[in-house]
Amino acid sequence: MHYQMESWGSYMPTRSVGDPLERVERLASENAVVIFSISTCCMCHAIKRLFCGMGVNPTVYELDEDPRGKEIEKALMRLLGSSSAVPVVFIGGKLVGAMDRVMASHINGTLVPLLKEAGALWL
Repeated sequence: MHYQMESWGSYMPTRSVGDPLERVERLASENAVVIFSISTCCMCHAIKRLFCGMGVNPTVYELDEDPRGKEIEKALMRLLGSSSAVPVVFIGGKLVGAMDRVMASHINGTLVPLLKEAGALWL
């Protein structure tokens, strides 16, 4: 897994430095598989293990280790329309969803094609 820590706004235009949703979109589009997580969350750990077990090297943003992680977490809750924000998975810059959506995709066989299309899996 590749863990990311970055300062807020380091690559963002001045007009949108404070917009957490734009930051989520930018971070999600920078790597094939992006997971927004909290380091002590058991569901987040399970999702990270799922991808690593499949041979995928996800980029993980631990929101509890980010000074503005709470703002990102609120933006993710708005994006998902739920009260639980993590884990949230993006593949190929597109929102897959939370744990339930990722596991449903894995079980019904649509997760691997998504990963291949994004360049996260080659086999």
